[in-house]
Amino acid sequence: QVHLAESGGRLVQAGGSLRLSCAASGRTFSSHPMGWFRQAPGKEREIVAAVSGSNNDTYYSKSVKGRFTISRDNAKNTVYLQMNSLKPEDTAVYYCAAQGTDDVIVIDASLYDYWGQGTQVTVSS
Repeated sequence: QVHLAESGGRLVQAGGSLRLSCAASGRTFSSHPMGWFRQAPGKEREIVAAVSGSNNDTYYSKSVKGRFTISRDNAKNTVYLQMNSLKPEDTAVYYCAAQGTDDVIVIDASLYDYWGQGTQVTVSS
């Protein structure tokens, strides 16, 4: 059974930083893309960042580019999302996702195969 476990979400003041972690178990994803998505109340799920497997290219949504950094430690089968200069509009449930087929960046949520349960990030003004 594949399991993705997010951690690190909490309440933080605007301008602060958080680092989210997503540890995968059940299979390795070193050669496959992983990504972070988020969903705020009343809004659709949106891509935040993604990283390729073997190539390790990255993608960021325009709303977070320059503030967030995605990285992965394949030895630990873990992907991270470093979030700096947080804004209230970053408040959302953040989901980790992994893809089991491709080895390039995937930003379409429908193409991801495995999902974590989500971790709540709340940014107060």
